[in-house]
Amino acid sequence: MNRQREVIFWTVSVLCVVFANNDIQTECGKGSVLVKWTVGPELSNNASRLFLGSCYASAFYPLPGGGGQAVFHYQFDDCNFRKLMIEDKVIYKTTLAFRPRPKPKPAAQSFLVECVYKSKGWVPPFLDPGFARVQGHSQLYFHMGILNEDLTGPAQSNSFPLGSFIPVWAYVEQHAHQPLLLLLDECVASNSIELEPTTPVHPIITNHGCLTDGRNGNSKFLPRYESSAVILYLQAFRLSLEKEVYIHCKLVAWDPNSFDEGRKMCNFNKESEGWELLDDPSGSRVCHCCDSFCKHRIRRDVDSEPQGLVQNAVLGPLIIED
Repeated sequence: MNRQREVIFWTVSVLCVVFANNDIQTECGKGSVLVKWTVGPELSNNASRLFLGSCYASAFYPLPGGGGQAVFHYQFDDCNFRKLMIEDKVIYKTTLAFRPRPKPKPAAQSFLVECVYKSKGWVPPFLDPGFARVQGHSQLYFHMGILNEDLTGPAQSNSFPLGSFIPVWAYVEQHAHQPLLLLLDECVASNSIELEPTTPVHPIITNHGCLTDGRNGNSKFLPRYESSAVILYLQAFRLSLEKEVYIHCKLVAWDPNSFDEGRKMCNFNKESEGWELLDDPSGSRVCHCCDSFCKHRIRRDVDSEPQGLVQNAVLGPLIIED
């Protein structure tokens, strides 16, 4: 997400900074981090093997006595920072490391660098009749719509070139309800606004949140700007000779602290050839079932009450042009 989108979508304030040790100084800014690492002669002589995530030092300054200070100043979009959304917090984390040997050899030294922000959230100003709005129970309203290329408002057209990307936006509007995490549990594409047992469909999201269309194509979930919304960057395709496509989804509003095989959202990482949990890559083990069968465990404390946590929605028609 670029700087412009960050300014538009969310406002943050720094909660805390994690310091690895006394030789490391970390300053978390708006959309960036500054790290200063004071090292001894051994590491100073191998300054090119000092990394912040995947990034080399921005600058290195020798110090009296043979040591030096490595300076890293980068945006969070760089260096393989991981972005996590946990309740009202936005967390960026990566590793500061000395790697005398290239990967996959382990680092000789490594330290966690983490910036934690408090998210004030963002209520979209463009909720209008162009967006599907479905009322659930407990004052929950579910929205789906198509955003423009900058992700700053609704798309001005429902026509998209074949192979282009369609930003599908979903949002749960909460009133007097505990904070909830929005999940796209299942999505299929069809040429029909109504789904019947014999209606031909193309699976997009299957197996409780696995983005199948990201493995077979280039679709992906974008990093969240808040827990109650999600953007699916869907690559435009056709089901048949017909140009009109409808997207049918099952939306789930869920406990933001509880992920399992049945409640998750997973991207397929083509570089690592594996599945990654959108909201916390360190917990990607719950995505390992995406290539087989993901079981949904019934939680009596939530599912046994009609809290409007699950809602079906349809979006379209989308016109896919050659």
